[in-house]
Amino acid sequence: MILFLAALGVLLAGGLGAALAGRRAALATALGAGGALLGGGLGAAAALAGILERSSTTLSVGWGAPFGTIELNIDVLSAVFLLPTFLVPALAAIYGAGYLQHWRHTRSLGGAWFAYDVLVASMALVLAARGTLVFLVAWEVMALASFLLVTFEHERLEVRRAGWIYLVATHLGTAALLVFFLLLGGAGGDFRTPISGQGASAVLPGALFLLALVGFGTKAGLAPLHVWLPEAHPVAPSHVSAVMSGVMIETGIYGILRATLLLGPPPWWWGACLLGIGVVSTLVGVLLALAQQDLKRLLAYSSVEHVGIMAMGGGLGLLGVAGGNTLVALLGFSAALLHMLNHSLFKALLFLAAGAVKHATGTLALDRLGGLLRRMRDTGAVMLAGTLGAAALPPLNGFAGELLLFAAALAAAANAPLELAGPGTLVLITLGLAGALAAAAGVKAFGAVFLGQPRGPEALAAREVKSPMRVPMHLLAAGCVALGLFPALGLVLVARAAVVLADGAGPGMMVAVDAALGLARRAGYAALALLVLASLVALLRRLLLRGRSVGAADTWACGYEGAVPRAQYTGSSLVQPAVAFFKPVLTSTRPAVVPPTGFHPAAASFRADTPDVFRHGFWQPVFRRLAGWLERPRALQHGSTHLYLLYIFVTLLALLAYMRGWSR
Repeated sequence: MILFLAALGVLLAGGLGAALAGRRAALATALGAGGALLGGGLGAAAALAGILERSSTTLSVGWGAPFGTIELNIDVLSAVFLLPTFLVPALAAIYGAGYLQHWRHTRSLGGAWFAYDVLVASMALVLAARGTLVFLVAWEVMALASFLLVTFEHERLEVRRAGWIYLVATHLGTAALLVFFLLLGGAGGDFRTPISGQGASAVLPGALFLLALVGFGTKAGLAPLHVWLPEAHPVAPSHVSAVMSGVMIETGIYGILRATLLLGPPPWWWGACLLGIGVVSTLVGVLLALAQQDLKRLLAYSSVEHVGIMAMGGGLGLLGVAGGNTLVALLGFSAALLHMLNHSLFKALLFLAAGAVKHATGTLALDRLGGLLRRMRDTGAVMLAGTLGAAALPPLNGFAGELLLFAAALAAAANAPLELAGPGTLVLITLGLAGALAAAAGVKAFGAVFLGQPRGPEALAAREVKSPMRVPMHLLAAGCVALGLFPALGLVLVARAAVVLADGAGPGMMVAVDAALGLARRAGYAALALLVLASLVALLRRLLLRGRSVGAADTWACGYEGAVPRAQYTGSSLVQPAVAFFKPVLTSTRPAVVPPTGFHPAAASFRADTPDVFRHGFWQPVFRRLAGWLERPRALQHGSTHLYLLYIFVTLLALLAYMRGWSR
């Protein structure tokens, strides 16, 4: 606990120092990034201690405010989530020190670094808080700090709009959490202890679970509550996007899992509900990612997909506990936690790589990029590692978590009871479909940005970013490779937390743990074998080409002398067959086509948009109707002072009459 408190103190001191430095960019960056780096190191050490120790550490301080006690506790579940919460922002801070130099002469960096350090500290406090008041205060500070970072470039209209969407969404989620904690306290529990049987009715735990699913699911970006995520992440600075997508949204998954520990034995429908939301999030996220033309927006929808995968793992875990199947429960929760750990690495890496592309070219429009691999080899290499990880392809780390989830679903589908076999089969189908579409989205993103010829002047002028931005990307890529080759190491980090979540499923827990570890080891052996095979093929190619002249030429262009950029595939055309197949789901708009005319056409164009089906089909009509209802009371505002005085006089008379009746 001392290391954890020291980490919080260093983060807050660094942020406060950066705020006081103000427009002195170098000093503000040194204090803000230095505080995040040092605080992250101390916090990661505290998290590792919490994972490896057999007992949790607690700090309890009494005070005179309501709810009486500040209590912090780092148990194994908190520690598993704290590890990426400290590590990823520390690496992203190094990146941000170089990335924010573009704005050093135009705005104060002190405020940005203050909000960044406060965001990291508040996320850590959310994961360690046990008292209701401390948790809600930390949750609200996390929302406000991230809002300030999202609106860093507030002079742009789309940034302000995205910021307000995020603020409204996060506070709607917070409203659900307020009701959750009020009911939880009334049932005799809080975030420290499970609810007591005396105050809880048979309906209350189910209502509390649904409230937790809405409140925490909004922060996690689970569909249909995800609409803020593809708006906020693309406009935030890239190191902030990496922290929000790689770490902050996972606090929502933590909240859902923590809530299930407090609400008693889960009935079947809890797991089915979480699994169903996970299936919808996975498919909606990957389909909308496939249709995007902005790189960071594509990555944001990819986060919706991967949060859905975590939710499917958690849902299978709850179903295993409800059905008394220890293997399904342990594999499901292990898959969710391991995928959370892997996602924090490869998604942070992808957002940092996207930021490097934006820094070098000034654009993230896929149809304006291309050919960057020749100009940005380091960024291209790490982007490839992150893309393979996100597509769950070996030997990168995303493969192991999805393999465990596949094993959990297979174990459930092979079971006789329909309550497990049906959801298990659904997860198997979802994983197969989402895996293929995720691979297509990865090919689109990497190919459109780094392969082929430059499609616009921005790509032609690109140069590799400087070392402070490249080093964190290389470290994250190394983490992706390490957990891909040695997935058992990642599983060891999360296994005890999975056992805690799966407790109550029945006997045979150690057998299930051994089965999961054995599967992870075999996945590691397969990844190592694949890497060795690829290395041998590369070595053989090099030996065969020794002494021969090797040249490079443009791609054959059907007999034309030189291929022009317009003749190559764009990101849109590459995935057009898949997007067209899923058009009834994606609700793509009618293409705007300007066809070529004449024998020597000067120009032609094609444009098709794919709006978010939940945002345009559900949330916008709901809020439009709500706005119409809220407009009606404005008829009472006439701008007349005399009329307003009359309102006050009538209200006072009504209050006096009420008080007189009350006194009688």
